[in-house]
Amino acid sequence: MSTLLHRYLGRDTPIARLQEHAARLERLQNVLTPILPVQYASVCRVANLKEDVLTISVRGSAVAVRLKQMLPSLLDRFAQAGYLLQRIQIKVGLPEPVPEHHAPAARTLSEAALAQIISLAASLPADAPLRASLETLARRARIRLEN
Repeated sequence: MSTLLHRYLGRDTPIARLQEHAARLERLQNVLTPILPVQYASVCRVANLKEDVLTISVRGSAVAVRLKQMLPSLLDRFAQAGYLLQRIQIKVGLPEPVPEHHAPAARTLSEAALAQIISLAASLPADAPLRASLETLARRARIRLEN
């Protein structure tokens, strides 16, 4: 089965051309990443290459401005790597969505657990840090139980 697949992909088909284009973009990305300052490497991606015009997608307009200032040196570095480009265009993409942070579920102590915490706190020395922490926990648990 894989022989048939390789034979199909080896032909001059749209899939083979797409695969070659993706490999070319990957090679360009491998040239771009070491050229960039470290803080930009994760937010800049080679998006396309069409008619000797390289498109780089960036997240954020500040990075785009900085990259536009670097265009002459980028063109030189790509030429040194064997890619003679007419120009490089920078496109600002959407920032990555920030995952929503949900407030943790409120946890309550049972009456029995609260009584045991109060008992343990009372058995500790008055200046013990654990006693202060247990009393704070008990105070907060009482407030939640009352509400």
